[in-house]
Amino acid sequence: MEKRKRVIFHIDVNSAYLSWEAVYRLHHLGGRTDLRKKVSAVGGDAALRHGIILAKSIPAKRCGIQTGETIVEALRKCPDLILVPPNYDLYEKCSEAFMDILRQYSPDVEQYSVDEAFVDMSGTEGLWGDPQSAATLIKDEIRDALGFTVNIGISENKVLAKMASDFQKPDRVHTLWKDEIQEKMWELPISNLFFVGRATAKKLLNLGIQTIGDLACADPALLKSHLKKHGEVIWAFANGKDASVVQSEPPANKGYGNSTTIAFDVSDASAAKLVLLALAETVGTRLREAKVKAEVIAVGIKSADFSYTSHQMTLKNATNITSELHKYVCRLFDELWDGAPIRHLGIHASRIRDGADMRQIDMFDDTDYEKLEQRDAAVDRIRQRFGIDSVKRAAFMESSIDHMSGGISREKRSVDYEKIRVS
Repeated sequence: MEKRKRVIFHIDVNSAYLSWEAVYRLHHLGGRTDLRKKVSAVGGDAALRHGIILAKSIPAKRCGIQTGETIVEALRKCPDLILVPPNYDLYEKCSEAFMDILRQYSPDVEQYSVDEAFVDMSGTEGLWGDPQSAATLIKDEIRDALGFTVNIGISENKVLAKMASDFQKPDRVHTLWKDEIQEKMWELPISNLFFVGRATAKKLLNLGIQTIGDLACADPALLKSHLKKHGEVIWAFANGKDASVVQSEPPANKGYGNSTTIAFDVSDASAAKLVLLALAETVGTRLREAKVKAEVIAVGIKSADFSYTSHQMTLKNATNITSELHKYVCRLFDELWDGAPIRHLGIHASRIRDGADMRQIDMFDDTDYEKLEQRDAAVDRIRQRFGIDSVKRAAFMESSIDHMSGGISREKRSVDYEKIRVS
């Protein structure tokens, strides 16, 4: 009996943040201008040091605007660029509605990011028709029900489906079956291949590998000698090989981290340690919410000149206690910091253990860890019920530093549209 071919979709929202903002303005705020048709972009606030382009319209892309570049650079290219602030609360709501539609077509939906997902459509032909018909049905329902467009890539595996969804945009369906990769994929520049970043692309170009086809036909041993295991992985991708499955249940986190770009250069240790306390609050809260503890803790520092350094340590006992996390990150900070002005701080907790992991008794340590755990648990319950600002450490009362720093900052969480002229 012939084995049934797998059918995997990759669905990617076109210019997600910008599209979601455009739809919200048109359908909920009475706006008449469709940002998607203008030279426009979503960008952070340069005054708060988050001044980069987060998403851009297709007309902005044609003007050379790139995601990740600074707002200053973008405005230099296009002085008439329309900039709108980020609104992550809106993005999360749009993403949830997007995923809800996908789950109506298959139980096997893997959310890959806020604006893209893999869907295993194998065996659904009797319900939704052939793959291209099913993809068109999904694409059109998302457009008609939610107001924004998506691209859908179709193939036998996730890598090829993702590559296909990046073909011509917007509002398109593309296939990239294995017998189509030479025609549709091999002629593309090597930088277009999934998992090939700038550094890897540069190394491949130095080896004379310019296209995905060049990589597919290269000697795997040569690639491994220059790129180690990564060389074997991207060689397989270039040849259309990928055995990964669509995971509807996300795997357990292997680490928990948070970082923040500070609105001013930090030049004294006490201010830096207050930022680290705010980060320990958010990381500790996430660890406790997941009922896990961390055995390895790390601190990262980005200086005002954008140089980066980090340091980590293994703890005697895994923990999720905020004050204990802060104690160790401060110790790491003191060992790491050279006194240079600090732009960005981050902490990362790894080697995750079950929350019931027992603490080894130390006869020279009289800290009541059970009491600290109970205090953190009580604070978590109050914040869950009354909001994260309902309990705040006294150290933050007279400080401009957010007591729950890191991740998506508050100014990006929502937008006061009364202060913005929506045309």
